[in-house]
Amino acid sequence: MIDANRYHVAAGSYHIDTQKPMILEAYLGTCVGVALYDPAAGIGGLIHLLLPEPISIADVSHPEKYASTGFPAFLQALYDAGASAENTKATVAGGALVGPIDDSDLELDIGGRTTDRVMQLIAAENIQVKQLETGGFFTCRLTLDMSTWECRIEPAGFDKLSADADIKIPDPNEINRSIKDLQPIPQVALKILRIINEELYEIQSVTEEIRKDQVISARTLQLCNSVMFASRKKIESLDHALVMLGQHLLLKFVISASLNNFFDQTGMGYSLCKGGIYHHAVGTAVIAEKLADLTGKAEPSLAYTAGLLHDIGKVVLDQFINSAFPLFYRELNEEGKNFSEVEKQVLGTDHTEVGADLAQNWSFPESLVETIRYHHKPENAVKHYELVHIVYLADLLMSRFHTGLELERLDTETLSARLETIGLSISEFPELVDHIPIKVLETSPELALIG
Repeated sequence: MIDANRYHVAAGSYHIDTQKPMILEAYLGTCVGVALYDPAAGIGGLIHLLLPEPISIADVSHPEKYASTGFPAFLQALYDAGASAENTKATVAGGALVGPIDDSDLELDIGGRTTDRVMQLIAAENIQVKQLETGGFFTCRLTLDMSTWECRIEPAGFDKLSADADIKIPDPNEINRSIKDLQPIPQVALKILRIINEELYEIQSVTEEIRKDQVISARTLQLCNSVMFASRKKIESLDHALVMLGQHLLLKFVISASLNNFFDQTGMGYSLCKGGIYHHAVGTAVIAEKLADLTGKAEPSLAYTAGLLHDIGKVVLDQFINSAFPLFYRELNEEGKNFSEVEKQVLGTDHTEVGADLAQNWSFPESLVETIRYHHKPENAVKHYELVHIVYLADLLMSRFHTGLELERLDTETLSARLETIGLSISEFPELVDHIPIKVLETSPELALIG
């Protein structure tokens, strides 16, 4: 995950290295990041933790996710590389209540409990804490300069601010023109969207359609063999993919591959890193599918597709956010306003309204239109209530525990009621975090971070 001299430490992982011209970084919302370094030994590293402890002691397949298991492993690896406790320094960040919040956030306090566990472990080793900035309400970026051992904690997106930026507010006609000028998703993708929605198709005829588009065929195979989804055997053809993966998984990959080019039309407006909107979309899709399977409240393939498409309105508005980023950032982080409220203030509309208009123009199935329109306020959905709630929750999990992809904060003012809609309780929220597929966290975003 290296871009130039930067290394992005994804949630649920750590990285240790010798002194060299490289910067380790982690974007932290509710997660907690710890940078440790021993200047005398020339060794340092950074760990990115999701939860205070495993939900089930019987199943700890990824110990790096948890403070109680991951931090001791990280520390031992640092000692094994030559560091000593007496010379090691620590910087701790994250553990935020990423707002707007309600009492459930305060009750769960996942970030606070993770911070407490980390601090207990640091104190037990008598390691000196040079900097501690935890809690608060905003996403931050923790960096460790491996050449100088300088640690920095900055608000996420702070590096994109420019004091003399020329802020341009679009008028409605400009936004409408952008909708019309947008390169549409391929026809084969539209066909598959309807197929998944109706669950009526012959897979052989679908693969014939896919073969007609060589670019999508190639991207589908690339995705089949990617880190996130790869099987042990290399998949070399669509027929091979069908045999190895099955028809539902193959269709899911085709949709993902088709939308890659669509999301590539975005720049650096909403995204805090290159490709942030697309990778957030894929992560939300994977989690939505997992939640649909877990709760039985929606068809998993449809939930995946809805998660993948929930933010398509951002593709239209991204260019306008780019020029208005300083104003957008201030209203979110200094004034504490919610995301859609700031979009409407700055742009006169928001990505859910624009996305729903775009989906209707392209004749998307009603289930997808409704999800796109109401994924920030799922209680306003009419016909596909549970599906929209699943995508809202998947979006929330991505935005809180896989931050750094894009500028978005979802409110949790009615989280308990939203969880109850799909048969879950607020006490189960940490378990949902534990259900986030770790490979979603590992693969983002290939990772071309700005620096």
